[in-house]
Amino acid sequence: MLFSFDFWSINLKQVIMKNYVPIILLLLMALSSKAQVTINGTVTDKSSNPIVGANVYLEGTYDGASTDESGKFSFETTEEGTQTLVISMLTYEPHYEMGDVSYFKDISIKMVEAVNSLTGVTLTAGTFEAGDNSKVSVLKPLDIVTTAGAAGDFVAALQTLPGTSTINEDGRLFVRGGAAGETQVFIDGLRVFQPFNATANNIPTRGRFSPFLFKGITFSTGGYSAEYGQALSSVLLLSTTDVPDQEKTDIQVMSVGGGLGHTEIWGNQSLSFNTQYINLSPYEALIPSTQGIRWNSPYESISGEAVYRNKGDRGIFKFYTGFNHANLDIEQEDINFEEFVRFRLKNNNLYFNSSYKHFLENDWSLNMGASISWDTNDITLLDNLVDVKETASHVKFKVKKTFSNRFNLSFGTELFNVDFKESFIAQDGFEFDSDFNDQLFAGFVESDVFFSNNFAMKLGARIENTSVIDEFTISPRLSLAYKSSENGQFSLAYGDFYQNPLNEVLRYDQSLESEKTSHYIFNYQYLKNGKTFRAEAYYKDYDNLVKFDTELPQFDSQFNNLGNGYAAGLDIFWRDNKSINNLDYWISYSYLNTERDFRNFRERATPNFAPEHSFSLVTKYWVDKLKSQVGLSYNFGSGRPYDNPNTEAFLAEKTKAFNNISFNWAYLIDQQKILYFSVNNVLGFNNINNYQYANTPNVNGVFDRQAIRPAADSFFFVGFFWTLSTDKKSNQLDNL
Repeated sequence: MLFSFDFWSINLKQVIMKNYVPIILLLLMALSSKAQVTINGTVTDKSSNPIVGANVYLEGTYDGASTDESGKFSFETTEEGTQTLVISMLTYEPHYEMGDVSYFKDISIKMVEAVNSLTGVTLTAGTFEAGDNSKVSVLKPLDIVTTAGAAGDFVAALQTLPGTSTINEDGRLFVRGGAAGETQVFIDGLRVFQPFNATANNIPTRGRFSPFLFKGITFSTGGYSAEYGQALSSVLLLSTTDVPDQEKTDIQVMSVGGGLGHTEIWGNQSLSFNTQYINLSPYEALIPSTQGIRWNSPYESISGEAVYRNKGDRGIFKFYTGFNHANLDIEQEDINFEEFVRFRLKNNNLYFNSSYKHFLENDWSLNMGASISWDTNDITLLDNLVDVKETASHVKFKVKKTFSNRFNLSFGTELFNVDFKESFIAQDGFEFDSDFNDQLFAGFVESDVFFSNNFAMKLGARIENTSVIDEFTISPRLSLAYKSSENGQFSLAYGDFYQNPLNEVLRYDQSLESEKTSHYIFNYQYLKNGKTFRAEAYYKDYDNLVKFDTELPQFDSQFNNLGNGYAAGLDIFWRDNKSINNLDYWISYSYLNTERDFRNFRERATPNFAPEHSFSLVTKYWVDKLKSQVGLSYNFGSGRPYDNPNTEAFLAEKTKAFNNISFNWAYLIDQQKILYFSVNNVLGFNNINNYQYANTPNVNGVFDRQAIRPAADSFFFVGFFWTLSTDKKSNQLDNL
């Protein structure tokens, strides 16, 4: 049997060798006869420097090679016809060459650097960001509310940034020579029509909103995005928190009132609210105001805010509401009256804001939202009665498409509606009603183009049509940024900006035009190892400013748009939180050269709200042994112009310089309990905001005057803040 098996095995091998070897040889000959093509070339960057280690291959095959130290590559392939040659390298955009393989000889490939969102250039001209997730932030939310002298008001903290002027008797934002009414505030992209609390003349106001509910702030001092309009000087963008990290309760007991906040989370839904009651009566009883005022009923307010959030797989819905009721009764000294002038105010403000963001397929996103506000003021001045009602709304729709990491496009439309009514009843029985209604339609389009990691552009335009003055405007916007080194970059920005005349004017005259300004900005920024340096030069050209022939706008004033002006200056910012352990500080300086011919000015001059030099120093130091954060800030403003009717020159004299040193101390009793103390103007500088002159001269032909000073030189604050949270670690230090 063994012999038989070997016999048949030998015969089988002979059959295979005899019949199949010729076929195999024919197949091998056929394969070897198929032409082999050599593919070679050189891969470099845009500066013709060789790229080492790039992968070069034919798509869908195993044929390929890597570039050598000279950027050269070479490999053979048996593929025929039209093929795709792929060149890939980390930090560069993939490159594709398509054609017949016979063409891929001695080819030169220039690779384009991929845009890196972490290390690439950013568009920063005219913009300060305060957010935990932004790589260009110069401040964090913690910084905004722990600044000495700010007393938890983010607007007061922003006044320590360059480009702003501290107008001590007002409290609102004055930016680069612009009046307070030239700055607009938005929450989640939607307009806030009355962002500041109502107050009396020469008594500073505060922002209506608590930092408790916001994750970040973007403050643009000029050249801002085409998405926003109706602001000649700047915009302040507030973003509510998307998803809270935990449930917690915050309790506040203060020398001027109390507050309560809470966050509740269930699944993908959450609700946060914050309420506060303020009453200055106990403070006034202890430390009465001394500078020409008497309180019949000191400022009292009750306010509340809430944010509801519902986060889905591809979208998030947020609903924000805020309510504020305030009243005061004050008597103020006036040089034109023998007795003090009495002023009474009751203000009610209700604001709703809802927004929805949805992420669609193929890198499309959709944003839509609406806001509405009701604001009423019941005012008694002497025995004159003024009743003011404003209902305003904003509806917005925005679409964004990201085509690549080099190009995105956004566009949208929005509608504003303002219904304003005022009734005036004089003590002698004279009555006058004024009102207006405006529907303003706007559309915008804007794109971000990243040519490389070192060069980017933002290009946009905005159109507006307003019914109250029946006018159509077009506003181009352009920003450029060039990264000059690993840590430094230059930016340029230009834009036209329009704004309707203020309500105090439109209620009497609707035949006017929009006021206009053009911004030109040049910026340099350097960021490295906890250090930030910014220098920004700007020029603003004003046109069509509103003028009138009375001291204040009134029913018999003659209005026109013949006003004009300019503002030019230099802003410098430096921050360092690394050089000295536990010390964080920033320095701001602004130089402002501005003149205007507007309102009742008889010629072009520098207005009272525009000091030539402004300086701020903010320091924060953590003392570990005392479990305390100590803060000290210093604000300086050069003398502000005022008009002396005893001389022929207009707005030619200046007040003495403004100085303010403020101090705060936050002591951690334990991880969740804080005792907080602060004092504003700790050295009691005798600041003068302006002068009021008599309407008629005295017997010697001289107009008497009195200084307009703060109600009190200093302000003290003491508070106890207690947080109850699931992690037992959170506290309110970031809200103080």
